[in-house]
Amino acid sequence: MNRHVLVDETRRPAAAGCADLPAAAAPGTGPTVRTERGQREVFCGLTGIIWMHRKIQDAFFLVVGSRTCAHLMQSAAGVMIFAEPRFATAIIDDRDLAGIADANDELDACVERLLARRPDIKMLFLVGSCPSEVIKLDLSRAAQRLSARFLPDVRVLAYSGSGIETTFTQGEDTCLASLVPTLPPAEPRAKELLVVGALADVVEDQFARIFAALGIPARFLPMRKANDLPPVGEGTRMLLAQPFLAETARALESRGATHLPAPFPLGVEGTTAWLKAAADDFGVDPAAFERVTAPMATRAGAALARQRERLSGKRVFFFPDSQLELPIARFLHRELGMELVEVGTPFLHRQHMAAELALLPDGLAIVEGQNVDRQLDRCRAAAPDITVCGLGLANPLEAEGLATKWSIELLFTPIHGYDQAADLSGLFARPLVRREKLKV
Repeated sequence: MNRHVLVDETRRPAAAGCADLPAAAAPGTGPTVRTERGQREVFCGLTGIIWMHRKIQDAFFLVVGSRTCAHLMQSAAGVMIFAEPRFATAIIDDRDLAGIADANDELDACVERLLARRPDIKMLFLVGSCPSEVIKLDLSRAAQRLSARFLPDVRVLAYSGSGIETTFTQGEDTCLASLVPTLPPAEPRAKELLVVGALADVVEDQFARIFAALGIPARFLPMRKANDLPPVGEGTRMLLAQPFLAETARALESRGATHLPAPFPLGVEGTTAWLKAAADDFGVDPAAFERVTAPMATRAGAALARQRERLSGKRVFFFPDSQLELPIARFLHRELGMELVEVGTPFLHRQHMAAELALLPDGLAIVEGQNVDRQLDRCRAAAPDITVCGLGLANPLEAEGLATKWSIELLFTPIHGYDQAADLSGLFARPLVRREKLKV
């Protein structure tokens, strides 16, 4: 659900044009980062279920929310005619809000009916929403109660998908963080790689083959089957596949895992550096690393060359939405020759983004947080060739003559790794091609 949320009520008048952009940094000092507060354009964290329910194949996501939440999920997922989805909404109605009914009793009855109907469910997530948080329904305690009842057949967990003050990708972060306490302890001194973040199955399979060829034992979180929980301990080395997993990373580090700093695996450069971080930690011979990765990197680079001809020199502006903005900006600038006007991001985790920040151009304006009115003013004044933004801003900007790319499409599309680098560049080329054809 798109909504404007007032984060900071103290607002200064919007400056005309680009007057409030950060000043350019001196050469060699890297990007300039500033924080902005005001009205935000937020897409609800419940939408993370749309890609998570496809990943854990025997899990079910039960949203405890309103009819609005149910409509959001149906709209985000599209109409599923030939398959029964693995998510639903337990509706909170007026009786629950008024305290007439016992919400916990109703939730227990709903879960009982669901599990009787769907015996294939091995893991059930109770997903909190704005309405369930308003009535202070303790889903964590409900999950403990229901787990005690249904284990060992079904494990019940809870997390918040509320979009009040978060961005939509944080739904995945809170979901994976809820899984961490259930992971089994790793064997003492057992060293293994854990790739953290939901990836399309085809991408996960590609990375699994690469790590196997490098001789690196690797597991993935989330797992495809509920009972295939990867172990974690002092020997666990953690590679983040997604940049929005701060809470999950903290939870894994509290279990003994060590984070391997690296750029994210977007584009040829990012994928190579990401794989190299693991290879170096596991002592892979540099010649062996080159032998495994060079053919894939060369093939991906050739595919990107065709898109570079179309995108080189084009100007791109990022509104803050998915937290993928910095890695994608790095890819567009360094591998496709695009000019970065401004890169907004909802939150900036400086430790996880250190490798990305080091690769971004000097003087680049990076804005953490959002005052949507002021950012719209800057975008209009800059008139970029393509604007990356949420659904709530895309249609109005298109009506004003600006080409846009929906940021949520970057989550629904396989974009990680060598073989997907050309697909990622194509997502940015297509809006420009479409606009050229409309002018004919």
